[in-house]
Amino acid sequence: MTSKRSVLVFAGSTRADSLNRKLAAVAASLAREQGASVTHIELKNYPLPIYEGDYEASHGVPPSAGELRGLLKRHDVWLIASPDYNSSIAPILKNVIDWVSRPVDGEDYVACFKQRTVGIMASSPGSSGGARGLPHLRHVLQHLGANVLGEQFTLPRGASAFTQTGSLADPARLQQLHEFVRKAIESAEAAVPLERTHAA
Repeated sequence: MTSKRSVLVFAGSTRADSLNRKLAAVAASLAREQGASVTHIELKNYPLPIYEGDYEASHGVPPSAGELRGLLKRHDVWLIASPDYNSSIAPILKNVIDWVSRPVDGEDYVACFKQRTVGIMASSPGSSGGARGLPHLRHVLQHLGANVLGEQFTLPRGASAFTQTGSLADPARLQQLHEFVRKAIESAEAAVPLERTHAA
């Protein structure tokens, strides 16, 4: 058992110059600064076909879905940076959720979501900062049993929000993200003892 909270960070985008991938990287760095044990992953390393029932019936759950499900179960806190696709969830992220919520070996389909604390974030080139898509993501995650932090972090005008070294150019916004990450970690500490999370 470790005294550190385990934090999984990823973006719902695989685009090379994705603003949300950049945001996820900053959040991962801030979580490490706060003493968390951080795993920062890229969804492009876990390729999945579009979920379809006949595919699952003939091929089973893809190995990448099993790997992601295991990662989700092993971490107390998830920090997700999700792009806004037509005011909803990015398709890659929704597909991941659909696959990891499939029941495997008799396990409850929501097993990797229960008692996990999730902080949701977004960035976009416009003034909304990707905020329009986050309510849909919140609804789906809460339906599956996750404890989604009441606050969310959005970063408007993301094309000019990052420094050349990958941090946030505005110190005030960086401090806001720092507080958001801190609250996500503290929310997990208040909700679930370490003994449960590291026994899972």
